[in-house]
Amino acid sequence: MMMEKICKLYIDNKPFEFKVEGDFFWGKPELLYPEKDNVLSKMPWENQGYSIVEAFEKDDFLKLQNSVKKIIIDALTANKIVVDDEKFDLKNYHKYVTTNALHNQVIDITRNLETSDFDFDIDQLAKRFGDILGYKLTSYVEELKKSHIQIRISRPNSLDINPPHRDGYLSYWEDIINVWLPIAGCNEKSSLPVMPESHLIPENEILRTESKGAKINGNIYYVPCILETKSGVINMKRPNPKEREALVFSPFLIHGAAVNENVDITRVSLELRFPKQNN
Repeated sequence: MMMEKICKLYIDNKPFEFKVEGDFFWGKPELLYPEKDNVLSKMPWENQGYSIVEAFEKDDFLKLQNSVKKIIIDALTANKIVVDDEKFDLKNYHKYVTTNALHNQVIDITRNLETSDFDFDIDQLAKRFGDILGYKLTSYVEELKKSHIQIRISRPNSLDINPPHRDGYLSYWEDIINVWLPIAGCNEKSSLPVMPESHLIPENEILRTESKGAKINGNIYYVPCILETKSGVINMKRPNPKEREALVFSPFLIHGAAVNENVDITRVSLELRFPKQNN
């Protein structure tokens, strides 16, 4: 039964809360995180569930950043928002997109991209992170029959967020590495929060919705909302990778609720999910 609940959590010891509508339940006594031969198996930080790694040479980062900017400008143009291509700064996005309805139209475009949409070789990144993790990775998601990349745009003073969740609840994200790349406006007030070691929490200690079972601010989310654990309120931290770095983490690590606390800066980031190749 759909009920309105208050999702309470801490990010770097600061309390946050927002309303969520959903049908919440406790899971079964099982651990979904595969303890053998998963993509983090060879990493000394496996138990933490995440790490920050070097991702780019400087020129490569600028090339990807410009590609992201072009995609967003094209999405703005498609929604009849005129900007000067040369002068437009991603951090000022919120000065052009001033309503939730307009923002939703823009992100309808930017949240469902493929490698071919970028003027950048995304497979180069799959190789880069595969070399770090010691597994061969690919950008192609077999179950989806395509690659899948999301540009996340989070305006200041907004609920442009996902609820706390695990990607691994969705079958096509069970055997991947999550990669979160800062593109613009990412800092200690806006980067992606994670809950360390939470990939090791069994399901009967997690209160959550089903997929597409949570509504925040009128938006329904593909990912389930995790409301709390048996330990109580979700306690998260922002690892805060810098430009040219990446946050890599298990799909079973609880993450999300990336509230942008900056007063006048839009945060733009890139979400990549690279499956582990089994051949």
